[in-house]
Amino acid sequence: MKRLDVWKHGAIGVVCGRRSKWLVLALWLLVLLFVAPLGAKLTDAQDNDAQSWLPGSAESTQVLDISNGFRPEQIPAVVVYARPDGLTVQDRRQIAEDVRQLRTLREHGIRGEETRGPVFDRQPDPRAAQIYVPITMDASGWQRIAPAVSSIRDQVGKGGDGLSVHITGPGGTAADSSKAFEGIDSTLLYAAMAVVIVMLLITFRSPILLFVPLLGVVVALFTAQALIYLLAKHAGLTVNGQSAGILTVLVFGAGTDYALLLVARYREELRRHEDRHEAMKLAMNRAGPAILASGATVVLSMLVLLVAEMNSTRGLGPVAAIGVAVGLIAMLTLFPALLLVFGRWIFWPAVPHLGSADPTRSGVWARMGGRIARRPRTFWVGTALALGVLSLGLIQLRAAGIPNADQFTGRPDSVVGQEVSAQYFPAGDGDPLVIVSNTAQAREVGQTVAADPGVVPASIGVPPGTAPVHDGRVLFEATTRAPSDSAAAKDTVERVRDAVHAVPGADAKVGGGAAVLLDMENAQAHDNYLVIPLVLVVVLLVLSLLLRALIAPLLLIGTVVLSLATALGVSALAFRHVFDYAGEDVAFPLFVFVFLVALGIDYNIFLTTRIREEAALHGTRKGVVTGLATTGAVITSAGLVLAGTFAALGTLPIVGFAEIGFAVALGVLLDTFVVRSVLVTSLFLDVGPKVWWPNRLAHEDGGAGAATGPGEPAGVSAGARNPYGGSAETPDGADARDPAGPGSTGNTGNPGTTGGTPGPGAAGDADDAGGPGGSTKPPRPPD
Repeated sequence: MKRLDVWKHGAIGVVCGRRSKWLVLALWLLVLLFVAPLGAKLTDAQDNDAQSWLPGSAESTQVLDISNGFRPEQIPAVVVYARPDGLTVQDRRQIAEDVRQLRTLREHGIRGEETRGPVFDRQPDPRAAQIYVPITMDASGWQRIAPAVSSIRDQVGKGGDGLSVHITGPGGTAADSSKAFEGIDSTLLYAAMAVVIVMLLITFRSPILLFVPLLGVVVALFTAQALIYLLAKHAGLTVNGQSAGILTVLVFGAGTDYALLLVARYREELRRHEDRHEAMKLAMNRAGPAILASGATVVLSMLVLLVAEMNSTRGLGPVAAIGVAVGLIAMLTLFPALLLVFGRWIFWPAVPHLGSADPTRSGVWARMGGRIARRPRTFWVGTALALGVLSLGLIQLRAAGIPNADQFTGRPDSVVGQEVSAQYFPAGDGDPLVIVSNTAQAREVGQTVAADPGVVPASIGVPPGTAPVHDGRVLFEATTRAPSDSAAAKDTVERVRDAVHAVPGADAKVGGGAAVLLDMENAQAHDNYLVIPLVLVVVLLVLSLLLRALIAPLLLIGTVVLSLATALGVSALAFRHVFDYAGEDVAFPLFVFVFLVALGIDYNIFLTTRIREEAALHGTRKGVVTGLATTGAVITSAGLVLAGTFAALGTLPIVGFAEIGFAVALGVLLDTFVVRSVLVTSLFLDVGPKVWWPNRLAHEDGGAGAATGPGEPAGVSAGARNPYGGSAETPDGADARDPAGPGSTGNTGNPGTTGGTPGPGAAGDADDAGGPGGSTKPPRPPD
């Protein structure tokens, strides 16, 4: 333990040193010069094909791997022509010419020579026609799909004079998705930056100070992106558009939160110390452990995702963990060094001068704590009931996947084309089932597939460009009657799989779009049952070690779970009746859970560590009220920033992102304004000292009889003026169990102050700059 303290004080000394702070800045500058070019390449390292999302053990993934032996991995772009009154002779001539031209296309992975069609909806007098253009989806397929579809569009045009022309199918949908993800990093960066600037301006009330944490999080983001790029290129880390987008929001939100909590403590110490370096050392010593514990909780929770089956979820774990870890390091090294370089004036116009009054002596949080203390059981029972009622909205949750037609917030051409195609052709056309089997049993397998009522029998066949036999196997396709993203199509997949698996010696497997979605749902259900309990165990262990208690961590876990249920319930109601979303992604509950539990527990850590510190001095009851009063303002600000950055996900034209952003932002606000401030506070007050069991505080309950400081509101100690550190009775670094008054012997860095003003006759140690009777060491020069 002593060795850890030596390391802690040594690290703080380097960051806060008069000369060494320049070394910290120089090191970060070198890091930035090295990582900035690499971070910009992260988009090129993204892997957004189906295999990057699916578990390797899934049957649809196995089919994808096997099919590569028959043909390159590909998806069809479906060109749909439609005229409700019937295609004219000129229309049919145009379609024939388009087919001839499309067969000459080779750029961007287009396999023009394998173009199929036209296929008409009926004969005679057709009203619609479809052409199928395969596009290779290799390692660079995601980058090429949008240009490929654009080339097809240049050839077929957009129709006119009553003829509509659309490009849909898996290729059209993938192209629209690619366009939606295009520039996602810059879009989210600017959106998150705008939110942070506004919130920091409101919080700091300084037009200059807000740029310091902003600079810190931008450097942290570039550094995290560079590390992730290197791991994706050389260590096989899976990164896709989803995890890259969440990384930006997470680094901005968490990094800014840590900055806010450190600044709050630093500002208080500046009111007590003339030397800003000494003030920062004390701020880091007090706020640092709580910030470190919060960051570690998030990192460990994210790493739990490594046990997930879904490749996309498993890849998000290390991506998010790296982002939070780098943000934590930057906010505990680069950020304080920058604050020290700029000095007090960075707080202009609200500069915290030595001896100036602390505005947290009384306020809304102190008054709220006093009211809750009078009837704690009434407050927690009423709050829990209200949250429980709101959580009933969970019955409206539809986390079974978002249909292709509803995955965009707008209506791109692929969605319109899918609706037009469904009016004239089988709904599963363009995204068929893919079946592979041993050659000897191929006929029997084909007959088995054709017998299923959900399959169009005439559609079964070997697609153009496919090898007839490979490694003793054959591959053929079959169109489903229902849309490939529908529940009916997934039911068809299950029936067909059961049937072909029963064919002796066939070793048949079923893949395709509907099979991919089914396997994703099954894997996600597995992940929900495995990851959620593990994350709760990790958070419980961290809280138990930090608070050295069991009852308090269990209560906190319970409040977070209730908050999560409420956020999901209210979100589900909003999605159904306000935004009119068709459903939620299968990963939606898990992602919201991980982010809310890991990030929401941050605020409980800051509150409860402060409560525990005060409880050791004044008893649990006063400690709870004081903890709320001292942490209320800064945690509220941090919650607003985090909620705002996650809300920035709503700027993307993708429903899945918008839903995650809304639910997490709502959950953070619930944690900030209701759960932490009312529910946790009232629960701790009602349970009393037993909340610390089995710690000795459960029996001794600190100095429960201690009086309030002069001029303090009822139930709020003078420590309310000192967030995340010692109270006025424990001036700036003094031992928590040895309150120092005027003339007492101080601890490291104790200038012999009481309530922020110099105390006469304070005996200091070798680091003190005390008044008369203090250290004989000459005082350091002022800032």
